[in-house]
Amino acid sequence: MKTFSRTVTLLFALIVLLASCGSEWKNRTSNLSLDSKLYRSLARWYQKAGSLHVSKDKNGADLILAGEIISISLPSLGYGASRESVQNVVRLRVRYILKDIATGKILMEAPSEVWDEPYLTSSNAAVTSDNETAALDTIIDELSQKIYQRTLVQIPKI
Repeated sequence: MKTFSRTVTLLFALIVLLASCGSEWKNRTSNLSLDSKLYRSLARWYQKAGSLHVSKDKNGADLILAGEIISISLPSLGYGASRESVQNVVRLRVRYILKDIATGKILMEAPSEVWDEPYLTSSNAAVTSDNETAALDTIIDELSQKIYQRTLVQIPKI
């Protein structure tokens, strides 16, 4: 296995796939902070690998991770005796691509992934909102971990 000794700068630009520039996650949802939460989560995962450096600046980058938060929905999973929802699910749809800038080679691509996480609802709107936020945070962390791990598998192939 080839040793990877150079510092790799990853540019996170959630943009329409295969677009050549951009500096922020493309977020097509009404959850305005979702893109920044995902970027911060990915940055935390990539910081665990000492040889990787994360940047929003394309200059000097070896790889680009581009993608898009396509949608978020909250369908009900369970209903109580009075026909009100007692359990919902956060469903997040994303797409992303990891590309070697020098060669243009696509190292990893997910044209559409759906992530689900159930949460309980309550008659207290604040509790329901907190549960929904916790479910979304779980999805973001698990998605970030998956992207990070898949990247580490692809880097030796460069």
